[in-house]
Amino acid sequence: MSGALWVAEAEGAVLGMVGVTPGADGAWEIRKLYVDRMARGSGLAQRLLATAEAHAAAQGASGLFLWTDTRFTRAHRFYEAQSFVRDGPLRSSADLSNTIEYRYAKPLGRSAVRLLDAAGARSAARRLSEVLIGCVADGAAVSFLRVPTRPHAEAFWQASASRVAEGGAALFAAWSEGVLAGTVTLLLDMPENQPHRAEIAKMLVHPAARRRGLGRALLQAAEEAAREAGRRLLVLDTREGDPSEALYRQGGWTAVGRIADYAISTDGTPHATVIYARSLA
Repeated sequence: MSGALWVAEAEGAVLGMVGVTPGADGAWEIRKLYVDRMARGSGLAQRLLATAEAHAAAQGASGLFLWTDTRFTRAHRFYEAQSFVRDGPLRSSADLSNTIEYRYAKPLGRSAVRLLDAAGARSAARRLSEVLIGCVADGAAVSFLRVPTRPHAEAFWQASASRVAEGGAALFAAWSEGVLAGTVTLLLDMPENQPHRAEIAKMLVHPAARRRGLGRALLQAAEEAAREAGRRLLVLDTREGDPSEALYRQGGWTAVGRIADYAISTDGTPHATVIYARSLA
């Protein structure tokens, strides 16, 4: 396996470059992604990154990672839009600029699930918002009456990240072919007389990535995290008749109750909700 370097040219002038090299544990590092100021906003950076990603995937890379200056907020937004999330501690380069860098990463392959820490959850808010918007537009009943605007959706996920930071929730993200396309939240902050249980919430897979096993992988990851946290009982609720019911039943969940007229649709029609439970003992 070997790394590679690409340059983008126009009329004899170099407008951009990117490199990728093998790293530890099967992950490859994106290096030296630069685009001339005059070419920014043209899509060149995305094409360069996609080229490097395709090369790494063809070489068998399990994922990608990169380092970026903490001051380069525009770069952070770019990488987050390409499904990278903050990953691990900062590092200092001890150079003349006193550079401190964030590490960003994402897995490759058909499907992968990762637990996000608070920083990772905040950096994933943009992509998670796209997943949420896509699911609600597709008819998912996940507490939103109408398709949320992007600011509304991002505010929701930033609030979720704060809950992760406080220890009240665990947030998982799922990638398919390098695209962050699914999520599930494990709620851990239960009443003091219910320390043995947890709740599954916001189980979402973007419509474009369904039938790739992401839902099952997310559910299994949340269940394992609940066990590790010492929880013996999991509960969730879903709209009656939702396709996700089949997933829950196949996963060993039991329907324990039904509440009629629990929520309403955009046209005001009430619908029932089914409560599911799963023993982890």
